[in-house]
Amino acid sequence: MQNSWVVHDIDAAMALWTRTAGVGPFFVVKGITLEDQRYRGKPAGQSIEVTFALAQAGDLQIELVCQHNDVPSAYRDTVPAGRSAFHHMALYTHDYDKDRQDYLGAGCAEAFSGAFAGKRFCYIDTSASLGCMVELIEASAAQEEFFKRIAGAAQGWDGTEPVRPAF
Repeated sequence: MQNSWVVHDIDAAMALWTRTAGVGPFFVVKGITLEDQRYRGKPAGQSIEVTFALAQAGDLQIELVCQHNDVPSAYRDTVPAGRSAFHHMALYTHDYDKDRQDYLGAGCAEAFSGAFAGKRFCYIDTSASLGCMVELIEASAAQEEFFKRIAGAAQGWDGTEPVRPAF
C-alpha cells in the first residue's frame, strides 16, 4: 500500500516528486513523539527525530522520511546520513501480531518498532532477501481516515498547495 524513501532534504524531495512525477499534495508530519521505541530488540536509548511526507500516486501511497538526528535507526541501517534511497514497502495489517510473528518465524529480524497514538508499527529487516525493509502498520480507524484524506486530496489535484500540514 506504500513505498517509502529515506531522503536527505524533505523539501527538495517533495518538490522533485511533484515536478517530475506529478505526485501530490504531500501531507507533512513533523515533531511527533513515537511511543515504545525499540531498536533491534532493545529500548531505543534516544528518540528518533523524523519528518514524514505522504502523498498518493494512484493506488500507491508515497512516503518520504527525513531523519534529523544521528541515533541508530532502521533508516540509517540501509540509507546512510546525507543520502537518499528507497527504504521500505509498507503493509497495512488487520492482524498485526500474526503478521509480525510470521516474519519473525521466517527468520527475519525486527529492526525497529514503536507506536504512534497507540497504534503499533514495526520495520522488519528483509533487506538481504528483498533489497528493502517491510513495514507493518496496525490498522485503526484514525489511520484509515488519515490515509483516505491523503488519497482523496490526490484525486483531481490541480497542483495547488503541494505541501500541506497533516494535522
